[in-house]
Amino acid sequence: MARALIGVIGGSGLYGMQGLTEAEEVQVDTPFGSTSDPIVCGKLQGIPVAFLARHGRGHRLIPSQVPYRANIHALRQLGVRYILSLSAVGSLQEEVRPLDMLIPDQFIDMTRKREGTFFGDGAVAHVSMADPVCPAVADSLARAFATTQDGEPIRLHRGGSYICIEGPQFSTRAESHWYRSMNASVIGMTNMPEAKLAREAQIAYATLAMATDYDCWHPREEAVTADVAIANLQQNAARAQKIAAEAIRLLGTEQPESAAHTALASGLVTPVDAMPEEKQAVIKTLLAPTEPVLEEVEH
Repeated sequence: MARALIGVIGGSGLYGMQGLTEAEEVQVDTPFGSTSDPIVCGKLQGIPVAFLARHGRGHRLIPSQVPYRANIHALRQLGVRYILSLSAVGSLQEEVRPLDMLIPDQFIDMTRKREGTFFGDGAVAHVSMADPVCPAVADSLARAFATTQDGEPIRLHRGGSYICIEGPQFSTRAESHWYRSMNASVIGMTNMPEAKLAREAQIAYATLAMATDYDCWHPREEAVTADVAIANLQQNAARAQKIAAEAIRLLGTEQPESAAHTALASGLVTPVDAMPEEKQAVIKTLLAPTEPVLEEVEH
C-alpha cells in the first residue's frame, strides 16, 4: 500500500491537489466502509502526500453523509501524521471578510447525526480535545500564507472558533445571531467530527478556513446562497492550493512532533487485549507508531 506523511482533505470546490507527481488512486479498505472518494497518493516536492476530496469528486455527499470515520481511518492506515483541512466557511464576525482566511484554534460541535468516535462496542477511550488544533500544523499554514500572497489584499486571521452545524441547510437568522453570541468566528458543516477523529487517530490536525460570505446575520449583506458561496470559494481555490503546497513543504522538512501523536495512548481506558477481537484491529491501527519520513525534500 502507498504511504503518506501528510493528508490533505479538500472541501467544497477543492477536488484535487495540483502538482502531485507519481500520483495513483488508492482505495483503502476500512472497518467503516469506503472513503468519500479514492485517495490520491503522490509526492509534492518529494514529500509523500495523500489527497482526499471530502465530498467526493462532483460533490456528491452532503455533510451528514461524509464517511468521516472511514476517511480518517484510511489516512491513518496510509501512515499520515499531519492533516491539512481546506474548508469553506461563513463569517460570523465583521472583521473576517468574504475571501479572507482564518486558522481556527477551537471548534464548537453542533452536529447531531454523525458517528464521532472510533470507540464503543467494548472499547473505551477519552482523548483530550481541550486544544483540538495542532499549533505546529497551524503555524505551517500561517507561514505558508505569508509567503504566497504576492501582495493580494486577502487577510489571514489567527485563532477563533469554528462552529460546525449539521446542515445541509444554511442557518436561520436567529441561529446565526445565536452563534455570534458564542463568540464563534466562522461557521461550517464539516470539521466535526473530523477533528475529533483525527485526534483519536493520533494525527495532528489544522484547518485553513476560507470565508465565502457573512452567513445571514449581517444587516447590510445578502444572506448566503450556495451560488454566492461557491463563486467566492472558486476565487480562493488557487490561493488555497499554493498555501497547502508551501505548508506541505514546511511540514515535510521540519516534521514537528505534536501532542496529537500520543493523544490516544494517554486517553485509552480499556486495555487493547480486553477489547473484542474485531475492535482490537481497529484500535491497533490507531495506536501503531508512525515514523517520520526521512526522504530528501526537493527545494
